[in-house]
Amino acid sequence: MAVQLNEVDKVVITTLEDNFVDLLSMDNSEVVTRAMPIKGMVFSNSVLAEHGFASVVNTFRGEEKSSVLFDFGLSEDVAARNAQAVNCDLSDIQVACLSHGHMDHFGGMKAMAGLIGDKGLDLVLHPEAFQTSRFVMPMPELKITLPVLTRDYVKDSGFNAVESAGPMSLVSGDVLFLGQVPRVTDFEKGSPMYYEKNGEDLLDPIEDDTALVMNLKGKGLVVLTGCAHSGVINTVKHAIDVTGVSKVHCVMGGFHLSGPAGAPLIDPTVQAMKEFSPDYVIPTHCTGRNAAMAFEKEMPQAYITNMAGTVLTFSA
Repeated sequence: MAVQLNEVDKVVITTLEDNFVDLLSMDNSEVVTRAMPIKGMVFSNSVLAEHGFASVVNTFRGEEKSSVLFDFGLSEDVAARNAQAVNCDLSDIQVACLSHGHMDHFGGMKAMAGLIGDKGLDLVLHPEAFQTSRFVMPMPELKITLPVLTRDYVKDSGFNAVESAGPMSLVSGDVLFLGQVPRVTDFEKGSPMYYEKNGEDLLDPIEDDTALVMNLKGKGLVVLTGCAHSGVINTVKHAIDVTGVSKVHCVMGGFHLSGPAGAPLIDPTVQAMKEFSPDYVIPTHCTGRNAAMAFEKEMPQAYITNMAGTVLTFSA
């Protein structure tokens, strides 16, 4: 049974942290608004880029406005610093969501909570975001451990952890936390990352990987991923299945196609994305330069380069 997702009149996504920034791009449009390097008519305002992602999603439905925080970035202070640089007021955030329990998405949690204020807001996340023994293994016998997200850390940051493995309606049904994404394509096999269980090293399915979904009136779904470890095509397919909305307006987020492991997945992912025929495709964060260029080449009318500090406005 489909989860009811309200049609909204506008979706505004403000990227507070991403891997890329160019303050001289000068490519503003009715959809894209770039961060300005000017403060007090002096070229002195900086926005930082790093390997991480953080964003604010605002939806507008009639007189109703919602505000959702999606991810917190990597370093303790970068996303919060950028929020102040682009004058993004976090005091009206109603709920926070975490795409998955990797450091480049939760590292700035405490600083972001400080900008929100002491509200005890809910942080919606998959239970497996608290997996305790994750690591990467770039070569045999070389284990690089990943920082662990704990329930105490969430609580100490000022959030109330709300754990959900399935889809969850947020802000009166204007935004959907997608929950765990089924792996149904034959080419999206998951990321080469690991965890330890009972002394054994196992491939990490990263079951906590998820996305946010909005439904723009008359135009279709806006799907925002964090890293799409489940596969961005699997993620969009699941969003369609859960909402019952077949039209896709925008797919944005990290698609995790960078590096040697992602290279073989670029072409089948691009071709499958073209079948959805989204009006916009906006690779971010971990998508990788080669994959981003492939999307730009194959879907030039839909492609948008994202940057830290960019505001994207999608209107019905």
